[in-house]
Amino acid sequence: MTLRLILTRHAKSDWDNPLLSDHERPLNSRGRRAAPRIGRWLVENDYLPQQALVSDAVRTRETWDLISAQFQHKVKVRFVPAIYQAHGNPDVMLDVLGTAEADTVILIGHNPGIAALAGQLLRERPEQESFIRYPTCATMVAEFEVPRWSALAWRSGALRDFIVPRQLEEG
Repeated sequence: MTLRLILTRHAKSDWDNPLLSDHERPLNSRGRRAAPRIGRWLVENDYLPQQALVSDAVRTRETWDLISAQFQHKVKVRFVPAIYQAHGNPDVMLDVLGTAEADTVILIGHNPGIAALAGQLLRERPEQESFIRYPTCATMVAEFEVPRWSALAWRSGALRDFIVPRQLEEG
């Protein structure tokens, strides 16, 4: 059975209010423009998630809202505090992914963990600099030949696609 993972880093966040905690930071205007572009790209390429696992931070929730607003279907979403708490720990995110219940899942989280997770999941990691950095709203689509998400292993995925918002800028 083929399972598909869409792995997205949150869109660009706003650092203007020093009184907000990291968890409370919203998106900035660039982030609010980038996330819908990623949503449209997912639709145009028929990369439609059936389930979303999203960090419970404000910026990841906003990223999800803007991406999913582009879909014509409802997606089961779960906001997962462990994804936020695991900023740098891909093992925790792999454990969260192991609880997924759909064939196509989007996981939205934070760096450095998202970049590490992406690199460790693929059999062959692309050498492009943007993949290694995994900038804000970068999105990877990978496929895995496993019967269920809990059977996912490191270095088992095949990269299907990778995009950063800058590649989708209009004009």
